Amino acid sequence: MNAVTDISRLEVGYDIPARPGMAEAEIQTPCLILDLDALERNIRKMGDYARAHGMRHRSHGKMHKSVDVQKLQESMGGAVGVCCQKVSEAEVFARGGIRDVLVTNEVRDAAKIDRLARLPKLGATVTVCVDDPANIAELSAAAQRHGTELGIFVEIDCGAGRCGVKTAPEVVAIARAAAAAPNLTFRGIQAYQGAMQHMDSYEDRKARLDAAIAQVKEAVAALEAEGLPPEFVSGGGTGSYYFESGSGVYNELQCGSYAFMDADYGRIHDKEGKRIDQGEWENALFILTSVMSHAKPHLAVVDAGLKAQSVDSGLPVVFGRDDIRYTKCSDEHGVVEDPDGVLKVNDKLRLVPGHCDPTCNVHDWYVGVRNGTVECLWPVSARGKAY
Repeated sequence: MNAVTDISRLEVGYDIPARPGMAEAEIQTPCLILDLDALERNIRKMGDYARAHGMRHRSHGKMHKSVDVQKLQESMGGAVGVCCQKVSEAEVFARGGIRDVLVTNEVRDAAKIDRLARLPKLGATVTVCVDDPANIAELSAAAQRHGTELGIFVEIDCGAGRCGVKTAPEVVAIARAAAAAPNLTFRGIQAYQGAMQHMDSYEDRKARLDAAIAQVKEAVAALEAEGLPPEFVSGGGTGSYYFESGSGVYNELQCGSYAFMDADYGRIHDKEGKRIDQGEWENALFILTSVMSHAKPHLAVVDAGLKAQSVDSGLPVVFGRDDIRYTKCSDEHGVVEDPDGVLKVNDKLRLVPGHCDPTCNVHDWYVGVRNGTVECLWPVSARGKAY
């Protein structure tokens, strides 16, 4: 659902899970809730960190897919814009008033390129990643056709093994083509090392980033030698932002999950060997679920199953409790071990999802809660925008 003009006309339990002013105990489940205090602390903390280290922070919209959350990251955390993965996702943010949009992905389909080239007409600065010189001509032709300008980031494969070129000469060739193409501007480098973000060990993550940083520095030196210094060198995630910040070559971060946190990210360790969800970042996103059956004394069944979450990175964790454990799920059921029989029907639990990004994408709404009361209701604006 992309836009709602009047929440008061929507029905709780059918259209929406809650209404502002309701108690948390009245929220219809399963649904996503945001602890607004924790969310705001996370956002401010990242903003303060970026400023203190002379970095820009471009928050990643693929995580929350929400115009409202993005605007909070900009107003409260100083985020300079948004990262998106798909053209339709970028369009949601541009239509929602976000004025600086980076598509951190390649766009090759003709229809998608045409839509991308029209995005600046909505008032947004639009940049896209490229890893093939042939793509430059495609983007330039579309931008000329619509009378718009597109920024270009050359994507480097710095260890993720997905998109991107590997060598400095390849980077220079694409940058040179972009700089010469009508209606395009070479703006910089996309160098996000995604393969190491969830590695538990700080030292293992550092080793991967050391290699990536060396590769990026070589590319930047080659660009400077050609008279094409990149304005931005962009990358960095929740599991690595401190490495990019101290690299001397990156100047823009792309962190996303820090704002919400999930169980998988929470398991990685900081420099002191401490889990990052035990001090560095707070859990702000939860699946609120209710006990709907306790027919077996040692097991409770809740209403958050596979259709309420993604379990690609593991099962959710029951927040703030070690006496019960979420152990398995099917389409509509979640099984919670309750050895001491402490739960009862209609009890509500907060679950920390295993992976926040795809979990958010299966819900229509965020219910913002503060001090046990619903404060706001935000649509998951770009839900399903995968094309």
